Formats: sequence, C-alpha cells, structure tokens
Amino acid sequence: MTGVAVAVTDLTDLRGLVDRAAQGLADARSSAEILDAREMAGIAYDVAKRAARLQRAKNAHDALISAAHRAQAHALEIESKAKHRLADEYDAAQRRGEIQRHGGDRCSKVSSENLAPTVADLGLTRKEVHEARLLRDAEAADPGLTRRTLDEAIAAGREPNRAELRRAAEQKLQRSVDRLKRTQNSLRQIEADDMPPLSQAQRAVFGTPEDRAIHERIMEIIERIDEQPAPPEAVRRIPPASRHAVDTAPIRHAAAWLTNFSTLYEQEVQHGTEAAH
Repeated sequence: MTGVAVAVTDLTDLRGLVDRAAQGLADARSSAEILDAREMAGIAYDVAKRAARLQRAKNAHDALISAAHRAQAHALEIESKAKHRLADEYDAAQRRGEIQRHGGDRCSKVSSENLAPTVADLGLTRKEVHEARLLRDAEAADPGLTRRTLDEAIAAGREPNRAELRRAAEQKLQRSVDRLKRTQNSLRQIEADDMPPLSQAQRAVFGTPEDRAIHERIMEIIERIDEQPAPPEAVRRIPPASRHAVDTAPIRHAAAWLTNFSTLYEQEVQHGTEAAH
C-alpha cells in the first residue's frame, strides 16, 4: 500500500484522511487499488475511533465526540463499499478461472506448472472474502442498509463499528432466507392442495390457501416495518424530491388496520378459540 499519514491532530485532519480514502476508492481501477482504498479507510476508521475515545476521556463537548463518530461511520461506509467491490472482483476472477476455487486448482485456466493464485496470494483471507460477500449481499438485498445501520448508531450515541455492520448484514440475510423458506413452503402447500380436499376438521386447523396467504402477507408487512429505521430517521431520509409522493392518508389507514387487527386478535385468543383449535 502507498504510505498514509496517520498523524491526525484535529478533526479537520481526520476529515481529510477520510476524504482521501473515499477518493482512493473512487479512483480505484484494479483489485490492488481497491485493497489500498480499503486499507486507507481502515486506517481512517482506527484514527477516528481513537479520536472519539480521546475526546471522551477529555470530557469534551458531545458535538466533538459526535463529529468523530461521524468520521468513523464515513470511514466504515467507504471500507464497506471497498469490500463490496473486492467481493465482486474476486467472484468474477473465480468465474474466469484466474483464482483457485475452494478445494484446489481444478477449475483454473492455467497449467499445472503455473497454478492460479490463491486467496492468500492476493493479500486476503477466506474470512475476509466471506465477510465481503456477506456485506455485499445484504446491501443488495436491502439497499441503504449500511448507511442506516451507521446512522442509527450515531443517533443513539453509540460508536459505529464493524461488528454492528456484520450483525445487521447477517440478520438481514437471515430474514431473507426465512422469507424464502416460507414462500417455498407455501408453494409446496399449494401443490399439496391438489390432493384430496381437507376434511372440515383439518380446514379448521390449517385453513384454506387464501387463509394462509393472508397470514403470510401480515407477517411480511411486520418484517418490512421492522427493517425500517426509527420514524424520526425515516422522515429525515425521505428526499425532498420524493416528499410530494408521500400520502399520509393511506399510511394512517394501514396503521389503523394493524391496530384494529391486533386488538381483535388478542380478544380472539383471550376467549380461548386458539386453544380450542
């Protein structure tokens, strides 16, 4: 990697370091340059982390600590974007046979005397590749996930960190997997519905396909809401150009429907109908 000055004396120097990392990634045209940008962003993150803790130790004003946290978040976002690009570059190189696949060099397009490079030869570890793919895939499944996670940490007064990003990505992908499994189960059930009709007692327990579809849609609505940032943050994140398209009347109608549903459902359960089933 090219030399990076890390002697940061104030927040202005820190912002400059973060900006250099961002520019390095924007200018990167090769895997080596992306690695450089990732390392520079990592250095900026570490420096911002130390700056925030130093400010806290000095009992500095909250604004200074928050500024250092924002620099941390920006550095993490750049580092995450660099990892996304590395994951793309690595996967593309594997498909072209330019990098050894897991299990050896059986698929690379090189002679046995000149084996394709391994993960280690590229300056990476398998753990780093796995994490890069994790972050990339979660962001693809939920665009803006990285930025929202970092913003929520700052809004809560927490120090943004890599562990929180990984946790958010893992949870997002797990929710996507769970949703996919439910969809597959629903499809299997639809196929099973071609079998002899259920008895009246069975329908009382399992419901009709339409009944199960209603349940799945309600669960998906709840999951989608859970994936959104807190309401104040969500309001702030609506771009000015899109605000004319937000109609609060349907939102209030949906909120009233969900409130009415939850009230009626709780009453239903309290009256013992669920136990009877």
